[in-house]
Amino acid sequence: MKLILCFFLLVISFFTNAQSPIDTLTYLKESPNVYAILLAKNDKVIFEKYYNHHTENDLFNDQSLTKSVVSLLVGIAIDKGYIKSVDEPVSDFFPEIKSDTDKRKQAITIRQVMNQASGFYHEEGMFAYLQLPDPSGYVIKAPLTAEPGKAFRYSNAATHLLSVILTKSTGIDTRAFATKFLFGPMGITDFDWKKLNDGYYDGAGLLSIRLRAGDMLKIGLLVLHNGRYGSKQLVPEKWISQILEPQIVYHTELGLPGSMYGLCWYHANYHGTKVIYGQGWGGQHVFVIPTLNAVAVLNENTADETAIMQENNFFSQVFPLLFKQLK
Repeated sequence: MKLILCFFLLVISFFTNAQSPIDTLTYLKESPNVYAILLAKNDKVIFEKYYNHHTENDLFNDQSLTKSVVSLLVGIAIDKGYIKSVDEPVSDFFPEIKSDTDKRKQAITIRQVMNQASGFYHEEGMFAYLQLPDPSGYVIKAPLTAEPGKAFRYSNAATHLLSVILTKSTGIDTRAFATKFLFGPMGITDFDWKKLNDGYYDGAGLLSIRLRAGDMLKIGLLVLHNGRYGSKQLVPEKWISQILEPQIVYHTELGLPGSMYGLCWYHANYHGTKVIYGQGWGGQHVFVIPTLNAVAVLNENTADETAIMQENNFFSQVFPLLFKQLK
């Protein structure tokens, strides 16, 4: 009897010790808004859990993580010679800018668009912007809202121009370009991506790319490994270096405290550890932590009425536990 009891206690002890501290968080147990959490360290998935009836096969609305994916595509396009450089003027792809009465527009660069510092129009209402028959054309023609390069002003409308630039420069649409040079080689075959009314795939995240959480984890690991996926160099290492250490960044109040923004990715120092991450409305995240050789992915509900609360709860309650488990 004593032998059986000792064995029983040993089994309980094993499973108790194996339990992730993430599983003990009451917020995750009770919140109807958390959908998926995945953690990878040293190229192994150490935690993967889906909540509120979601599964590994679900496509999640990644919101502005779309921007971070498009950033990788821009790097590929530069490497292949379709785009001269990140400092190429946007006017090279929108010749109508050259006849605009505001000559400042002629000097706006792709980098400034990717840094949320172009000065281009910022949508005042998402619904109204999405109803425009030519949203990218509207942005190009609208009056500037700030001096280009001088101030961080988050603009989905301006970021969408990146998808237009990719399509115009490569001769194929953004989805096809992503499939050929990024998603296909990574085995990402099941995803959804919608076009805006101008006929270009959403480059900002208002209609959003939708990926499986596991596939977003692949993208995080790709960045962690300097653009390599297995034996394939899919994104040029030089471009990943710029994403990890951008030449120009802007302070943002979004995300982790003290975050900076550059080339469609966020940068923060979290308790002395550098964290590079993409984020989308409501709590869509992919974190890359090079010194820990780790990646974390989170998907949550995107409803406007709970989005800000979810972000606050994530950064105050969930992220500290994720970080602790990855250390």
